[in-house]
Amino acid sequence: MGRAVLSQFLILSNSSPRISSSLYCGGPRSKSLKKPGFMFICPNRAVNGDNGAGFRCCCSVSLSQTAVPETSSSSVRKRIVSGVQPTGAIHLGNYLGAIKNWIALQNSYDTLFFIVDLHAITLPYDTQQLSKATRNTAAIYLACGVDTSKASVFVQSHVRAHVELMWLLSSATPIGWLNRMIQFKEKSRKAGDENVGVALLTYPVLMASDILLYQSDFVPVGEDQKQHLELTRELAERVNYLYGGRKWKKLGGRGGAIFKVPEPLIPPAGARVMSLTDGLSKMSKSAPSDQSRINLLDPKDVIANKIKRCKTDSFPGLEFDNPERPECNNLLSVYQLISSQTKEEVAVECQDMNWGTFKTLLTDALVDHLHPIQVRYEEIISDPAYLDGVLAEGARKAAAIADATLNNVYQAMGFLCRKVI
Repeated sequence: MGRAVLSQFLILSNSSPRISSSLYCGGPRSKSLKKPGFMFICPNRAVNGDNGAGFRCCCSVSLSQTAVPETSSSSVRKRIVSGVQPTGAIHLGNYLGAIKNWIALQNSYDTLFFIVDLHAITLPYDTQQLSKATRNTAAIYLACGVDTSKASVFVQSHVRAHVELMWLLSSATPIGWLNRMIQFKEKSRKAGDENVGVALLTYPVLMASDILLYQSDFVPVGEDQKQHLELTRELAERVNYLYGGRKWKKLGGRGGAIFKVPEPLIPPAGARVMSLTDGLSKMSKSAPSDQSRINLLDPKDVIANKIKRCKTDSFPGLEFDNPERPECNNLLSVYQLISSQTKEEVAVECQDMNWGTFKTLLTDALVDHLHPIQVRYEEIISDPAYLDGVLAEGARKAAAIADATLNNVYQAMGFLCRKVI
């Protein structure tokens, strides 16, 4: 998802959660602290962004991970967090490169999937469409198979710890690190200095905040996001060095690492779906021609027309991994993922096909695969109360984890704990 797909980290012990009351300022602790998923309630600020219905703890709590019942270390699931921007239409590249993989990951990991609406404003955008696009993206998550009994789904801006942690991390981020970011150089060059906001330069710090808040273990990330993940890793290590360990312990904290250091999780196939008009360019929402991508909500006739007109070559037969045939490799990879076959099975099935036969095969496979998603999407988007409930509950769960991390950072950086009078 370009910078749209975010998340995840590794290097955390699977020890049971540790809770420190060193900066607890509100009197005796409630017995409810022993319950899984607890959250201190202090009148500071809403975490869900809705009329102050939920509040962030204004005291520091040392939580190595989400509070859970005591259990053996082998049964603690590692955590994955990821998201997609609500800009443009969600296309096949977003789906095969990210969302489809989430469906399998949610069965084996503690997963949080969010709509990264704060990242959507780094370039000029339509204020009238942002809210609608955010809801549509959430509905697509659910329609694609994200199960809210296994994963939390929420909107990034509804958990305000993302922005608070970004500011704290910014104080520890050397400007030279941000100047190295390739995407900033490319996009600022296209837009021109007068049309580029500071957010385009600093959004990798927000991405680091997105990742580090949840003490995750892995980041599902595309090849083009490796540089941003490396910055996140470096920033986590830098903050741990500057403020963690004995320095934090002297301030009353638990000591040790403040953040886990994330590791990339790159799918073996589908992590980089290419354009239908140029096999060397990534399928993108920002590409000027809609012909370059298959949108998840494209009707059958539009899909057929796009596949019929997509760029191919004049070589005989079809094959994977020929550097002279990028379009061929891309279309075969898409068919492989959509049909749930192995690379070898597709190679054998398609090796003697001509383009006309294969395009019909690919079109039918795409239509058959996307139709149930489109039907489910219409059901979800037509029930706003259900969707609002999913997002509110997801934000509540996410905020409980994020606030624990944020409060640890405030404590380790020496901020005064706000006392409840």
